Amino acid sequence: MARDSRYGERIVWSGRPKDLTAPPILRAAAYVAFATAAVSLCFAIVLAQALGSSPMSSLLFALWAATLGLLFLQGPKIWLARVEYVVTDTRVIWKRGPFRRSIGRKSISFARIFWSRSMPGVGDVELVRAVPTGALRRRLRLRLTGVTAPARVAAIIDGTEDVTPAAGDDRPLTQRLESGERVVWSARPRSTWRAYLPYGQRRLVQLVIGLGLLAVLGRLVMRGVPIVLALEDAGLRPSSLSFVALVMALGLTGIVMAAIGGYLSWDSTIGPGRRVRDTRYLVTDRRVLIQRGREELHLDRSKIVDVIDAPAGEGLRDVFLVLDGPQARALAASGAFGEREAGPSLRPVLERVEDAEGVQRILREQTPTLPRAA
Repeated sequence: MARDSRYGERIVWSGRPKDLTAPPILRAAAYVAFATAAVSLCFAIVLAQALGSSPMSSLLFALWAATLGLLFLQGPKIWLARVEYVVTDTRVIWKRGPFRRSIGRKSISFARIFWSRSMPGVGDVELVRAVPTGALRRRLRLRLTGVTAPARVAAIIDGTEDVTPAAGDDRPLTQRLESGERVVWSARPRSTWRAYLPYGQRRLVQLVIGLGLLAVLGRLVMRGVPIVLALEDAGLRPSSLSFVALVMALGLTGIVMAAIGGYLSWDSTIGPGRRVRDTRYLVTDRRVLIQRGREELHLDRSKIVDVIDAPAGEGLRDVFLVLDGPQARALAASGAFGEREAGPSLRPVLERVEDAEGVQRILREQTPTLPRAA
């Protein structure tokens, strides 16, 4: 049996990323960089043809933007090509050359699974450890990117691979339960108008930036169209290369601003409301499972030490799961009292549920208490 070279522990699983594509945020940044390069190239044509000026600075900027876009697209592939994941008896290890990160298997509070849209049966596994609040608050996460059968990998890390079926995201979550596991409670959060409100600093900033870009776009159209018409009246032929390049530059700029502004506005208002509608909660006799689209959260019930509810408006309640683990009680972002500035990823919180009393009663039944931190 192979052993890890540094820790000397038995290796129970090892793998490499299969999906080497850049994440969505980097792909979007690459497209913006390519559009910026095209706009700069168009302005270089206008400078050279219509004004007789040197286009060298615009050409150099276009080259820099195109290179940056290629780096955004190809950089993650080059980086992930040499990444390796190892699961030993007690640790999960991420390594690339001399760089290593590890997390203890027993200290993992819950796992998130992100299924790939482009490659069936492939996805990311994010391992999250509960951390204390206050001065010691920190983020402890380890992400295994682009692995085959991520649910199976999560089961191996959890030590339940013998009772977990080998199934992918093509099957419903209820058909991928462990052998003998049964659902004791299920619900969906009720979608209300409050879900579409941009609460929290992150969503408010997104909305302000998005609306600001759309306002600038409107001003660009109002001022750009008269300028183009004035140039045509001044003798610049619409069929000339300079005129076409100028219109293309203004058009691409408007498209980029509309895309970014529209997405930021949507993601701060309509997006969160739609994500609430796509969320489903399952409580089994062993785990708490949360599913939203292609994202899942798997939480062993033995990690839950308390359940706290809070009003969510319109008679609904948010149910916070207080997590615990070796040397860390989670009363912050990874457990109860989840921050209002939480990101878009799933958290161990059952939001906007009607039967809060019922799920609290179920979760408090036979919930073992883990040792507190010293």
